[in-house]
Amino acid sequence: MTAAATGESPLGIGMVGCGNVSRQYVAGLAGHPSVRLVACADADPARAAVLAAETGMRALAFEALLEDPEVAVVLNLTPVAAHPAVSLAAISAGKHVHSEKPLATDRATAREILGAADRAGLRVGCAPDTFLGSSLQTARAAIDGGRIGDPIGCSIAFVNRGPEVFHPAPAPFFGPGAGPVLDVGVYYLTALVHLLGPIRAVAALDRVTFPERKVLVGPEAGTTFPVTVPTHVVGALEFASGVVGGFTMSFDAGATTAPRLEIQGTSGIMVLGDPNTFDDPVRVRPRNDDAWTEAPVVGRTGLGRGIGLVDLGAGIRSGRPHRASGELAYHVLDAMLAIGEAAASGRRIELSSRAERPAPLAD
Repeated sequence: MTAAATGESPLGIGMVGCGNVSRQYVAGLAGHPSVRLVACADADPARAAVLAAETGMRALAFEALLEDPEVAVVLNLTPVAAHPAVSLAAISAGKHVHSEKPLATDRATAREILGAADRAGLRVGCAPDTFLGSSLQTARAAIDGGRIGDPIGCSIAFVNRGPEVFHPAPAPFFGPGAGPVLDVGVYYLTALVHLLGPIRAVAALDRVTFPERKVLVGPEAGTTFPVTVPTHVVGALEFASGVVGGFTMSFDAGATTAPRLEIQGTSGIMVLGDPNTFDDPVRVRPRNDDAWTEAPVVGRTGLGRGIGLVDLGAGIRSGRPHRASGELAYHVLDAMLAIGEAAASGRRIELSSRAERPAPLAD
């Protein structure tokens, strides 16, 4: 649903955090008339001023953005450590929130955010929203339509050399609130909850392969920094549906030939692309056939960062639940934290949270 379709004015968005990801949201939200970026703020006012000049937004101080009557939703694109404070301040100011991932880095703070919004009658959304793209919507339709029978297993293979290959300031990716599970595994686990339902329990092992790493690009190239979180994590997932699966998430090795994401079923197998993208093809092979075919595309192609925010706005207008919800983000956070706890303790960890599969995205 769009504002143009309903005759309502666009929902005003205030962007907090004007770093690299902000331009991905600007591009992703373009062409969605139901929302409008009206203001931006950043800890570095000059950076906000540059983005405002590029986009037509107004550059404001954070406090002024929260007081702006045109801002209905705060888009929280701040560094991970600042997510909770910004989200809670926005809720206190009477604004809905859509946050970059993760919602928080601990369960208690995430629950505080959701509780504050619930008491205020406000909504919380959270990235990732890539599951709303055509790739994962196609996979969802194929699974729900019985294309691979009953799902019985799944596997994740996220293996690369680490963010220092492309990022000029990679140290935060190897510190608290990050590592391969919280930084990238969030896309895979969100995709699997969308496809298979909530996670019941996890088990894991992990290691730090390189205690010190080197910046490879940018002005700080050649400098080193310490690694304080596990960077190679392997383990198992058990879903409430009975599906079981395995995962490898690593910043320590090169490319792998293993599929990034695979779903095994009683009558076939499905291979997906990168769940951090929107439109990768989905391949299916029946159990008694050697031929792979591409599943017919379902859903909209060409979507980008922020479609979850657009869906949140549509939910506000219509009263229906939005899909990239705070509850979904909390469940995935619970699973990611449990993976670390399982590895540290050597125990299988049962999750206390549950989240329903988001509804498929209608055309």
